[in-house]
Amino acid sequence: MAKVLVPYYSAYGHIYTMAQSVVKGIEKVEGAEAKLVKIPEFDVVKQAMSSQEYYVKAQEAQKDVPDATLEDLTWADGIIWGVPTRYGMMPAQMKQFLDAAGGLWAKGALEGKPTAVFCGSGSIHGGQESTILTTFVPLMHFGMVFVGLPYGENPELLTGEAIGGSPYGASTVAGPDGTLSPEERDLIMAERLGSRVAKIAKALKTLR
Repeated sequence: MAKVLVPYYSAYGHIYTMAQSVVKGIEKVEGAEAKLVKIPEFDVVKQAMSSQEYYVKAQEAQKDVPDATLEDLTWADGIIWGVPTRYGMMPAQMKQFLDAAGGLWAKGALEGKPTAVFCGSGSIHGGQESTILTTFVPLMHFGMVFVGLPYGENPELLTGEAIGGSPYGASTVAGPDGTLSPEERDLIMAERLGSRVAKIAKALKTLR
């Protein structure tokens, strides 16, 4: 079995919804197993956001998803990261989790594993592409093999409409107030990204 991990952080539920489609794509590949985990929230954020209805509802919906651990990273043959945009980069919660994995970096424990990123932002110009590209940098330091979202498999990319998706990875537009939901094409591309990484993880595992 090729084991594919989907660690994500989602304050308002958009990335969580995308993550579920990524998992569907992984599970469509014969001989692939998916595991969904969430990056733990900061206590200070929980306190600050405790009165925001959308945040509280989204966190409640994710309560049964286990927190990501460093052991999950070593378990996986491939990793697909769900990363919301914060000023064109990953949020601090995700960065802290990666920083804590320094021991795995020192041992080369993630080297050669295929990886991909899906994300979301408030607007189509809110940093979706820059978030994926900047997330790519630390993943390269871990020695992972980056997997994108090619045009040939995703004709939805060739549009002038305000949807997510780029050659770098799947994405979605949450809207300035966060009230939009991932639309069907966003979810389809997220699902294909899951399948693509699962197939590559499966192929690479046979070479080890």
